Order: sequence, then C-alpha cells, then structure tokens
Amino acid sequence: MTLLGDPGAGRVSSRICPVSDTSPTRGLRLLWLGDTVPRRGPRPALRLERVVRAAIEIADAEGLPALSMRKVADRLAVGTMSLYTYVPAKTDLVALMLDAVDAEGVLPHTVGGSWRTKVETWAREDWALYHRHEWVLDASARRPLGPHSLCRYDSALRSLTGIGLPAAAVVAATEAIDGYIRGMARRSVETRRRERNSGVGEAEWWAEHQALLRTYAGAEEFPTIHALDAEGAFDGAGDTFEFGLRRLLDGIAGQLGAS
Repeated sequence: MTLLGDPGAGRVSSRICPVSDTSPTRGLRLLWLGDTVPRRGPRPALRLERVVRAAIEIADAEGLPALSMRKVADRLAVGTMSLYTYVPAKTDLVALMLDAVDAEGVLPHTVGGSWRTKVETWAREDWALYHRHEWVLDASARRPLGPHSLCRYDSALRSLTGIGLPAAAVVAATEAIDGYIRGMARRSVETRRRERNSGVGEAEWWAEHQALLRTYAGAEEFPTIHALDAEGAFDGAGDTFEFGLRRLLDGIAGQLGAS
C-alpha cells in the first residue's frame, strides 16, 4: 500500500503514534525515530532523509537489483563505510525507502464523498505510485512497517469502517482491494519493462503475431477466442484496471445490502 504526508519525513510525532526507545533493532528504530536515533562518533554530515532520497532516485532509474550501498555513497560523495553509520544494512535502507514513498499522496479517509470515492482515490494513487516507483513491486512484502506505511493502512481501514461491514470484513475487503491493485500494477509494470527492454510495444508485438495465431489456433479448438476476436473485443480491450476495480467495489456494496 502507499502513504502520505511529507515523503522526506523521518519520524511521526509521538502524540500521534507513540514509540519507544526499546525497539528491537536499529533498523526499526530508524523507521520510527529517524535522525533522533542515538549514535556514536562525530556529528553526522548528512540527514537520513537525504540518504533515503538518493537511494530512491537510484532505484527509480535503475531498479532495485542495481541498488547498492556503494552507489548511494557515490551519489552522496561519501565513503561507503561511512554510509553504514547512517543505515546499518541495505535491507534497512529498503525499508526506509518503502516507508518514504508511502508518504506520497493523500490519505484516502480524508477525501470527501462516499466510501467508494475514498477507495477509488486510494486505488488510483497506489496504481500511480507503483508506476512511478516500479521497484516497490520487487521489494519483499515482509518488512518492518514504518509510520507512513501504518498510517496509510490505517487510513484504508478507516475508509471502509462504519459503512455496515463487520470488523473482520473490513480487514478482508482492505486486503482484497490492496491485492487487486498490486496484482494489476505488477502486470502493467511488467508490460512496460518488456517494452523498454525489447524496444517493441505490446500492441505492435501482438499485431505481428496475430496472423500466426489465427493460422495455428483454429476456431474449432478455440471457438470463444475466435468469436470475440471477430467482434473486435481484443482491439483496445479498455481499461481493465478500472473495470475490475468497479466490479470489486460493486461486490463490497452488495455485501452491505446482504448485511
């Protein structure tokens, strides 16, 4: 999911999300306390925000596999070993990056209108985020959650709370919507990557292979495909993301009626 607020924010006010200095790892403490985490040695020359932003810029341009502590250090004109005094490991850096991009956009529960309007805003913002930061889809889903990620998740839950769904259904619906957005975005991003790597657009590729498919995949074996093709169903099949999102929300609305 995504987040809001200032993408560069290093911490969340303890008045909103109380935190403790006894966090089990330095990585988790960095997520929640940012530059306020106690450290030894001279006063740091960099802000943690700048380190994270440099890493995001590298991942945006080259992908997550290409990200390394050395590349971040080179971008910031510091020694690689000195970078470890800011972030103890690459896994911690990636967690900070994910929390930072989750700060982009607006919290869906703050959007005016019905619950559907809130959820549609959330879905479209996340869709845009996954295309803006493709590497997010390559990051492990199991990671320590930072303040922005949890605030975003809390906002999504709030968007579906109080509309007539049982508590467990609120969580289930939130997870179903998030899974749909992520899955559809992954398909779209993979298509974009194929186009970039091959230099051939998806429509162009299918046009080149369409005649061969019609030759080898006969109507007797695949009657439905041929029937729909004859009606032009595959010619610009429409916005499947929006179509699926509407149907998913229709299902949730139907559950409200059933309740």
